[in-house]
Amino acid sequence: MQMNIKSLTSSIGLLIIAIALIFSVAVISMLPSLRIDLTEDKLYTLSEGTRNIVANLQQPIEVIFFYSDSATEDVPQIRSYGTRVKELLREIVIASGGKLSFSVIDPEPFSEDEDLATQYGIRAVPVTAGGEGIYFGLVVIKAVTGASNPFALRVLETMPLIRPDQEEYLEYEFMKLITKVDNPDLQVVGLLTELNIDGGFNPVIGQATPSWTVMDIIRQLYEVRRVDITSDVIDEEIDILMIVHPQNLSEQMLYAIDQHVMRHGKTMLFLDPSADSLVTRSAQGVLIPAGMSSDLPGLLTAWGIDYESSQVLADSDLALRVMMGQNQRPVPHLGMLGVQRGNLAQDDIVTSGLESINLSSAGVISQSETASTTFEPLMQSSTNAMLMDAGMLENVTDPSILFDEFVSAERSFVIAARISGVIESAFPDGRPQVEEPAATEPAEGADDDVEDVDTTTSEVAIAEEPEPVIVEHIQSSNGEVNIFVFADTDFLSDRLWVRFAQFLGQRIPQPFANNGDIVINALDNLSGGADLVSIRSRGRYSRPFTRVLELQREADDRLRTEEADLLERLAETEQALTELNQTEDGQLIGQITPEIQAEIDGFNQEMLNTRRRLREVQYQLTEDIEQLGARLKAINIALIPILLTLILLLASYFRAQRRKLT
Repeated sequence: MQMNIKSLTSSIGLLIIAIALIFSVAVISMLPSLRIDLTEDKLYTLSEGTRNIVANLQQPIEVIFFYSDSATEDVPQIRSYGTRVKELLREIVIASGGKLSFSVIDPEPFSEDEDLATQYGIRAVPVTAGGEGIYFGLVVIKAVTGASNPFALRVLETMPLIRPDQEEYLEYEFMKLITKVDNPDLQVVGLLTELNIDGGFNPVIGQATPSWTVMDIIRQLYEVRRVDITSDVIDEEIDILMIVHPQNLSEQMLYAIDQHVMRHGKTMLFLDPSADSLVTRSAQGVLIPAGMSSDLPGLLTAWGIDYESSQVLADSDLALRVMMGQNQRPVPHLGMLGVQRGNLAQDDIVTSGLESINLSSAGVISQSETASTTFEPLMQSSTNAMLMDAGMLENVTDPSILFDEFVSAERSFVIAARISGVIESAFPDGRPQVEEPAATEPAEGADDDVEDVDTTTSEVAIAEEPEPVIVEHIQSSNGEVNIFVFADTDFLSDRLWVRFAQFLGQRIPQPFANNGDIVINALDNLSGGADLVSIRSRGRYSRPFTRVLELQREADDRLRTEEADLLERLAETEQALTELNQTEDGQLIGQITPEIQAEIDGFNQEMLNTRRRLREVQYQLTEDIEQLGARLKAINIALIPILLTLILLLASYFRAQRRKLT
């Protein structure tokens, strides 16, 4: 009877387990969007911005992932990366609620799928030199409705190669493609500046000047409209306002900028305490016009930014070597800086992956103490930097004298930053009043002239002034603003980041710095709206063994020390051999003397000993790593089962004790 009860209990237990498994599978099948992400950086959790974008898509969009699955069977790194890309795309499709469709195509060689990939601009890339090419790209397509054939016209964006180094920002890159396809119309960039950045005329040489290369690139991607600097309004059709070197703007224009930020919030501001682009040359030499600094009074305070227009950043570590004239050797210039990767924010999509940005007489910005906005630095100086008076750098002809005045502040300064948050208008009382011109007294004899004129209402047409359009004042921004502030305008000029080559009669730009890239990245970031801007890095999928890396670094340091000692000893021995092989008058002996042979034997023995020590260091590194691996295996294989066994034994013990008490 007891055996039957035990058998029945076991059967019921198995039945409960089976029902639980079936229920779990059913729940997962019915709720595909149910996810639990236990990774440290939430690698498989979509950002809120992504969910908002895909939930508000206007029309269905098709996402095609061209992935050479069969060609990557023997490349586990690429296969695991491909799996993660597919999982991310599926998460995005699930979040869209059916507005996105997703398919994976494996373009086999000489197949129609391969022709389709080529048609969309996806190219095969060889994994190894001379190896078979693989396809690893993305296409996002939207059919244009309203035509006789709905699928005759399509809006598409492609990502020809999904590189592994982009993995942290794949969510942003994918959503940028989807956003562009969903809203294919070019966004409008309003350019507000008095610089000849968009082309102009040089009265000194009497010739037209071409537009800067960065503007040529912007015009390929956006519709650019000039903003009249004397106006008192900014067209509401302008999506992104680009302000370059603002000087002496009227109160009416400052108010127009303020209201644009309140309304749209997407702005790029380029300030400069000393704009080198305003320097012109004449036959008499260099002319430095007055007013080379720019500012945006009142507005910067409202945005939570501190900026001093008379101070220029000097940095000893980032100083570029420049030639001040022909046939002169390059010398470091404290005011001309080459900001490297380590001084760029690597956790922001705008600056991530950039290598270098060249600046000239840049200023600095900082967050004010009363700021209500978020201040995120994008570009910073080194800690070996200070602020100098702008006039000192404007008049310098010998950069070496700047080092006489240089005293490091032992801190870094912010050169560019992203400003976000809800802000209040810098004009709490609304539009400033326009000052009416003072009335003038009529000239003598004016009354007599008036009396001689017959002005009857039937003969004089009274011009009616049009009623002014009353625009409602916006006191608080409509949502979060997104403002990029750069404390330099010279880095936009061609001389600091691009040179040109002639090819078949055309000027081909060849960038040697990332100055243009950071501007285009910022515009792309702003053009996607607040949801796209909010998407950040997804963290790193690679989880290295930090302890192993630390052991390798320690061993490398010891190896380098031993090798340095060996090379130093080698140089000393060569010097000693040279001296022993010469007579007192400097003539070569031409034969190996006992002294030379003893020196050679001693060095050979020391070299053997050093090499033995190097092998011991390498062997010790290998042994340390193996011991670490053995400990990890012991913990995973033995310790966990032992802990579980102890827990079960303790549970059995307490259960037995309860039975005795009952």
